[in-house]
Formats: sequence, C-alpha cells, structure tokens
Amino acid sequence: MLELENFLAGQWAAGNGPGATLRDPLSGAALARADSAGLDLAAGFEWARRHGGQALRALTYADRAALLARVAEVLQANRDKYFDIAMRNSGTVRQDSSIDIDGGIYTLSYYARLGARLSGQAMMADGEPVALARDNAYAVQHISTPARGLALLINAFNFPSWGLWEKAAPALLSGVPIVVKPATATAWLAHEMVADVLAAAILPQGALSLVCASHPGLLDALAPGDLLSFTGSSDTAALLRAHRRVTHDGVRMNAETDSLNCALLGPDAASGGPAFDAMVREVVREITIKSGQKCTAIRRILVPQEAYERAAQAIAAELAAVTVGDPRHPDVRMGSLVSRRQHDDVQSGIQALRAHSQVLFNGDAVRLIDADPKVAACVAPWLLGAPEPDTHPLAHQLEVFGPVATLMPYRDAEHALDLARRGQGSLVASIYSDDSAFFARSAHELADSHGRLHWVSPEAAKTHTGHGNVMPQSLHGGPGRAGGGEELGGLRALSFYHRRTAVQAAPERLQALAGPMGQAS
Repeated sequence: MLELENFLAGQWAAGNGPGATLRDPLSGAALARADSAGLDLAAGFEWARRHGGQALRALTYADRAALLARVAEVLQANRDKYFDIAMRNSGTVRQDSSIDIDGGIYTLSYYARLGARLSGQAMMADGEPVALARDNAYAVQHISTPARGLALLINAFNFPSWGLWEKAAPALLSGVPIVVKPATATAWLAHEMVADVLAAAILPQGALSLVCASHPGLLDALAPGDLLSFTGSSDTAALLRAHRRVTHDGVRMNAETDSLNCALLGPDAASGGPAFDAMVREVVREITIKSGQKCTAIRRILVPQEAYERAAQAIAAELAAVTVGDPRHPDVRMGSLVSRRQHDDVQSGIQALRAHSQVLFNGDAVRLIDADPKVAACVAPWLLGAPEPDTHPLAHQLEVFGPVATLMPYRDAEHALDLARRGQGSLVASIYSDDSAFFARSAHELADSHGRLHWVSPEAAKTHTGHGNVMPQSLHGGPGRAGGGEELGGLRALSFYHRRTAVQAAPERLQALAGPMGQAS
C-alpha cells in the first residue's frame, strides 16, 4: 500500500502510529495510508519559519511570482497523473476533477501574472501619507509587511488541489512559508502535487511543508505571528477558534465554512424565458458537479409561487437524464461521494429534510452504473420541495453536503429576499432576472449576508462563470455561518499574509521608506 509520508524540516518522514487508510469510494479498496504520529511538529514548524521565511522574504514580489509560474508548469506537466488519482480516491468524473486540478493550476498562474506587476520586496505602501501636525510637519504612512511566521493551511476533502493552491499562491507570493494539511480522506492528490513541486526544487528550503494525517499537536505547534487558514465545517472552525494559539497568542485565523447558498429566480421570469432556463441549467449543474460536494453549491432554490410547479418539473426532467456510478464508465456523468462515511452522512441528511418536504425527484429510484449500492459511496441527485418555506426551518439550517437541493416558492420580492437571508450568512447567491431594478434591490438587501452575488441576465446566460465557480479575481468567503472570512479577490488576498503598521515621522523622513516598498507598477 502506498505510504503518504510527511515533509518537515526538509525531510520526508513517516508516522509511527496506526495511521488512516485512504480508500476507493466505489469499491472500498485500500489505496494509501497516511500517518503523522510521532512527528516533531514544533521543530518542523520552527525550521520552516527560520529557513523558508527568511529565504522567501529575501526575494522580491516579482521573484516570488516567477516561482509560482514554475510551480504551475510542474503541475501542468503532471495533469494526467492527477486526474487518475482524483478518479480513484475521490470518485470524480474527469469534468469534475478538472474543476479541482485545473482550477488550482489556473489560480497559481493568475497570481504569478498578478505578482509580476509588483516591485520591491520589503513592504507595500498602504495609501498615501497623511498629515498629523500643522504645516504637515509630522505625518503617518501605513505600510504592509509580510508576516514573519508561517501559514498553516487546513483544507477540506472536496478540493485537495484547488483548496491547497488557492491558499498557497497568495501566501507564497507574500513571502510567507506554508504548512499544508489536506483532509486525510483525499490527501493522496495533495501529497502527489507537493511531492512533484519539491522534487523540482523550485521553492526555497522550508517554504513548503506537508502534514498528511491528523495530529493532536497541529495547532500547538503554531506560535505568535503565525497564520491559520481553514476550510471545512463550522463545528471544526469553532474548535480551532477556541484553541489557545488563536485566543491567547493572537494567531490570525481565516475560516470558510458551511453555507446554505441559494439561487433566486426573479419575479419577471415566473412564466419562463431565458432567465428561467438559465436558472434550471445552473441548478442542475450545481446539484450534480462533484456530486454536490462544493461549499458554493446551490442548496435552496427560490422561485415565484406561480413558477413552483414549472420549475419542479423542469429541474426534475434534467436530473432524470443524469447517469450516476463508476467514473471509469464512459456513460457516467456523475461519480461518487468521497467515502462511504460521507455517503451515510448525506443519506441521513436527506431523510431529515424529506421528512418535512415534498419529494420532487427521488434519487433512490436511479440505477447506478457499475457500482454496488451496498458498497459504493454513490448518491444520485435529489430535488426536494418546501411549498411552505416559512414553516420548514430545517431547510434554512441543515446543509446536506451532497447532490440535493430544496425548491421553495416566494410570495413577492420582499419574501424572496427574506428567505435568502435565512441562510444566516452564505458564500454566494445567484439571481436570474432581466429586471435591473430587482437585481439592484437584491444587491442592496443581500450584500451584508453574502460574500458574492452572481447575476445571470439573459445576455450573460452563456458567458457567466458559474454560480459555484470560485474565480481568483473575486472574493471568496462569507459572513455568519459561512465562516466570516475572505480569500482571493486578486491582490486583496495578500492582506491576510501581511501585517499593517503605521509609521509616523517627519514627511521628509518617510521618503526613506520609498526604496524597498513594493508597489503595483
């Protein structure tokens, strides 16, 4: 069985405990073993801070951007291997694997291009100098400098590639060394990518470390000045936030967690038309892509009351054409969940939701292709209906992390926006409408509770980037139950990995800062 070793202090190291077994989610066959027991994380983390941090900070922003470009080239050269690993370990069809693998490579390349526009190495100016005294005799200049700790990147099981590189790219560009902790169940892909990058000897020693399996001392090894970026469940995020390193030592934490995202069909599209058709297509995509295992997936579908039956029939008809089973079969469009444990969690969630819902499309009636339903982690798509959404609180509280969404009718625009906000903080809401006034109102009412608003008007129906696609140019994150964090958004992503400082001095003395400052050219 393949042993997924860890990489710390410039050395590959195996754990000395029982470890965890990674399995094929279709057959249950053992694929690899991950173990981090017995590792001296504190020493490994300190080595990364001392060697990796110093070496990265000695480079300019543009130099570090060039390193990202080379990392992307290495990953691009090994794409076929990564697709095979994703199919075997995550059970995804090639199109779904591409979102993870190619999405990670694209994000790296994007930050390489963005970073190439930066100059300097020691700091970045944050705004212009501001006078503090009469006649501008004394002033303040705010600067941002790279954090001198390390960044611990804890990722979820659904995106072992993209989840890694969308965090790693801005951290490394900022000059901060990283320790990668992928979710153990799907760690094989992250391990292979990291191993390929390390073998290419692109990054300075200590810039990239890897811990493949759970370790009770993971957060204990952090120190004041370190950073923690997490993607996963809100329950786990709460445990991390309560750790002494965060509460007492000031480790800065960013979290992206559960989210009951919605698709909202505007009142103007109740009788059908391009906006209605675009909504149906996107809902079906979001239910089925990666078997619904996306933090940005559509969980609630809000439509005018008079469009409820029409929408139910249209979405169900599209779901009926989705083939589910072993991704190795050429006719399969949707693969499995990542594990049998995840399968059981999703089935439990579906049963909880359907107890108070209409069943508009029953996934249990779908025949699996080349997959044993008693063994495989396959769950076919489900569409539930909540004809009285005001009396179905669970539909606004329980996120089933799989191929299921709930259709809900609304009475009027005010009711629709109220239902959207009941998600208590979401990553994204998509709005399907040809009414600019309705969208403007929606943006005003939903911006404080959503990290991203995605408007699909008829002219954008074929060119929009997708409700669930996270683009590095846009912010990713959301308030409330979505974690309260922010990632990506172009150069905004670098702010998490920098420290802002106010430098006060005579204006002419502030000019001394100009030399080493890194500014967009």
